[in-house]
Amino acid sequence: MVTKLSARLLGMRAALVVSFFVLVNFASAEGPTQYAFGKIAIPAASEDEPTREFSAEAAFDYLEKGTVAWTEKRGCVSCHTNGTYLLTAPSLAEHGGNVGAEMRRFFVEELEKDESESDVEKLCHGLRPTKIAYIAAGLAEWDRHRSKARSKEIERALTVMFRAQADDGSYSNLDCWPPLESSAYHGATVAMMAVAAAPGWVESAGPEVGAKFEELVAYLRTATPANDYQRTLLLWAASRYPDLLEKDRIEALQAMIRSHQREDGGWSIRRFASPETWGSGNRAEKLRAEPEFGEPPSDGHMTGLAIIVLREAGAPVDDPQITKAIRWLKANQRESGRWWTRSLNTDKHHLITYSGTAYPMLALSLCGELTQPTAD
Repeated sequence: MVTKLSARLLGMRAALVVSFFVLVNFASAEGPTQYAFGKIAIPAASEDEPTREFSAEAAFDYLEKGTVAWTEKRGCVSCHTNGTYLLTAPSLAEHGGNVGAEMRRFFVEELEKDESESDVEKLCHGLRPTKIAYIAAGLAEWDRHRSKARSKEIERALTVMFRAQADDGSYSNLDCWPPLESSAYHGATVAMMAVAAAPGWVESAGPEVGAKFEELVAYLRTATPANDYQRTLLLWAASRYPDLLEKDRIEALQAMIRSHQREDGGWSIRRFASPETWGSGNRAEKLRAEPEFGEPPSDGHMTGLAIIVLREAGAPVDDPQITKAIRWLKANQRESGRWWTRSLNTDKHHLITYSGTAYPMLALSLCGELTQPTAD
């Protein structure tokens, strides 16, 4: 049964072009699924999935159905699916993506649960602080791109977010499910992007919040990133909040990302960290046993993220490395609409292909490669 959330969300999509029907046929095939709920059945992700001619419609359909299925089945905010969705969907709506209104309502409902928590220790435990940061960042992106004004909800979300801040200025996270659920450092970069998307709020929130914000800034300036993936996230946060880092450090981070580009134009997430530096290192044995360990291929997650961060840091659209990377994206979309990225955790669900699709779509948007849909 499809609930009110999924019915409303999916009902907002108009009939798609012929490529959509190819996707439907592919998604309804029998076999294991990556996301499934009610009538939604997205097949398992696989490196053997055929590539297709680039289709923004197919990518949007995958992203929207995936986030609905996850939310309806799991009932939680996750970094890897609906957290990533609301972080990116509001800015993609003008290109044909769902505006994310129903997911925003769900985030507000989750915010209310966090607001009602009186035990600060519970609020600061495990993954919850990073989840709270994703809620704030998603609501801030909605305000930034859709309502064009700071809402009461984002002010409430940021208030809760600073309640959940650790003493060192970071945001507690799990350390076992890289890349998104593996470090407090990651949570801190998301928190910074949430603040950056709500300009003026810190100044209006009072001295206590101001002091906590300075702790966040100090943490990101002085904490040593565990790997180049975290350094990439630091540059993304600094691109959103320009006062975070000095120019020479920004230039060094840009050079680091550029140095990892592969000959085919893409980037591989596995080149951005040694196996032992992902979270607690509990995936090191799995990663070192992979047949492509010595020469990992380009993937959607890292290629999309690298383009986003370089563009937001000031790289021009016609930058040769950006141009080459865009060509890789357009040539490597899979039949389901997603881009392949092998999970760092298990070879079962490959949920990283979700951010590995949302990031490429945002990257294509930032490079002017997505056109606004024409009216019927």
